[in-house]
Amino acid sequence: MGLTRIPGLLFGGDYNPEQWPEEVWREDVRLMAEAGVNLVTVAVFSWSRLEPAPGVYEFGWLDRVLDLLHANGVAVDLATATATPPPWLVREHPEIQPVDAAGTRLEFGSRQGYCPSSPVFRAATVRLARAMAERYREHPALAMWHVSNEYADHTAECFCAESARDFRRWLQARHRSLDGLNAAWGTSCWGQHYTDWTQVEPPRKAPGPVNPAQLLDWRRFSSDALLACFEAERAVLKEVTPDVPVTTNFMSVLRDLDYWKWAECEDVVTDDAYPDPADPRAAVKAALSYDLMRSLKRQPWLLLESAPSAVSWRPVNVPKDPGVMRLHSLQALAHGSDGVMFFQWRQAKYGPEKFHSAMLPHGGTATRRWRETLALGADVRRLAEVAGATTRAEVALLLDWESWWGLEAPESMPSDRLRLHELLLSWYAPLHARGVAVDLAPPGRDLSGYRLVIAPNLYLCTAEHAAALAAFEGRLVVGPFSGVVDAADQVHDGGAPGPLRDLLGVRVEEWRPLPDGVTQELVTTDGTRLLARTWTEWLDAEETEGTDVLARYRGGPLHGRPAVTRRGAATYLSCLPEDPAPLLDDLLTAAGVTGVAGAGLPADVEACRRGRYLFLLNHGAGPATVTLPEPGTDLLTGRALPAGPVTLGPRDAVVLKPRPTTP
Repeated sequence: MGLTRIPGLLFGGDYNPEQWPEEVWREDVRLMAEAGVNLVTVAVFSWSRLEPAPGVYEFGWLDRVLDLLHANGVAVDLATATATPPPWLVREHPEIQPVDAAGTRLEFGSRQGYCPSSPVFRAATVRLARAMAERYREHPALAMWHVSNEYADHTAECFCAESARDFRRWLQARHRSLDGLNAAWGTSCWGQHYTDWTQVEPPRKAPGPVNPAQLLDWRRFSSDALLACFEAERAVLKEVTPDVPVTTNFMSVLRDLDYWKWAECEDVVTDDAYPDPADPRAAVKAALSYDLMRSLKRQPWLLLESAPSAVSWRPVNVPKDPGVMRLHSLQALAHGSDGVMFFQWRQAKYGPEKFHSAMLPHGGTATRRWRETLALGADVRRLAEVAGATTRAEVALLLDWESWWGLEAPESMPSDRLRLHELLLSWYAPLHARGVAVDLAPPGRDLSGYRLVIAPNLYLCTAEHAAALAAFEGRLVVGPFSGVVDAADQVHDGGAPGPLRDLLGVRVEEWRPLPDGVTQELVTTDGTRLLARTWTEWLDAEETEGTDVLARYRGGPLHGRPAVTRRGAATYLSCLPEDPAPLLDDLLTAAGVTGVAGAGLPADVEACRRGRYLFLLNHGAGPATVTLPEPGTDLLTGRALPAGPVTLGPRDAVVLKPRPTTP
């Protein structure tokens, strides 16, 4: 199923008409038409307005909003309005409010104030979703359903008694018996053996470190509990409106939810992305999250929220300089989004987000922000033919949420400096700089379409994961502290890398994490010197037949010991090089992978091919010259460009459509 029935690319944002008098609505739709808006998200936080009392619905105002939008050519991503329960529901059923790990029940007055396991809350959301679906099933403005909003943004877990009951049910389904639970959790350690299911509780605040296996199951359960909320609403929407796509907005590379599992339940992957203008790595981090969104269903996705300029929730909310709003939007399109949407359309006058930027700012149409909104809308229309185009990547980064949760368990690891997002970025950044297209994939997925697969870390690695990697016929790289534990967070017999030992041809004798500020040198066989931070390992590899040492440690207790090894087409890194580029370049050459625009991209220029379209984005504050690999037309300007050098202005872009070849 495509994103929506709207042709071309999507352009718009969150629209909150309930915050404004009705006379403003007509001005809104007039300005939307001027800007080229063709989709808006409506009713995200409208539950208390739509259902002011139990079972009493007031849809009149929303009817008028949808009718007005449709009459002016704007379609609707209609929210089920269940992101925040109304005051009457909270006061009648205070038990639906979430409880934190210290046992404090949180008060009403913000958003996402609900326990995901509460049957009262779930039943109320399903009733409202059904009422919405039956009311608007035939409305011509309806293009997509938007369930709740940003799951796990504020409420990723709840520790109340109802959650405890739900957790026990989940554990009984997973482990079948108390014997199974005790074995999986290793409860003979620290005297935690359970003799009755009622003794099992969530991992609330305790005197010392909590059982890491219990924490891992809790992370699994918490993701599943929120997913159950989504699926309950989705089932109603698909029953009443089977042909309308259903989504919920993800939050980029979010640790709390297993997005591989969630994406299976969505028709369309949508994402909220807010790159920090003050972060010099913002473009790389955003590109990584966009490639994840594209990879979740291996199809185009939609940037459902982004900021026109400053956000309102960072300690220092830096605005976007001229051109950055456009450049960030084009980057999302380059990485597979079929549109550009913002939070929000009209800047709020009150509330926690009144200083969050908008397409139409406080100053109205006599502002730079509004002029940039108009210009971006025109760019999106010029790029309409890009919609639906897909990206073919020859390199994949492996990402497994359960391994992530296990790796970052508090107070039980050799070092708390191994953070999966940073490990992903350490490999993704040099690939991005070389214009190499990258997919993300779970370790059990068929990897046959790739030439190079990189697993920055697979702390949790099962026999099935290892078998899938062994079956891969391309080049494989596995990073440190991998193959350590099984699905129950128990150390593999014989130690790391566990089920990967035969594939990699190494055995880890000892983990040697590095203190902050300490580095370890390593030298490759061709004399290249690299520095490692954070992590090193004492490897035994030379006694294993067929394992070659590609780099050795130099100096310190590890002097002369293997640091990087290769067995067949599989490479193992026992450390975290500050800059893996020299190793990566050798791997790319061996795998036969080249960047989409060839070698030698300027430092601030991003090159990304989507289908036949080549996006060149200059993230720098100065001009940059890039060599076009082929002649074509710049869709943004209509200019015919020959193959060869082209200069991009500061924060400028080219979207090259290749010239048709003559037969």
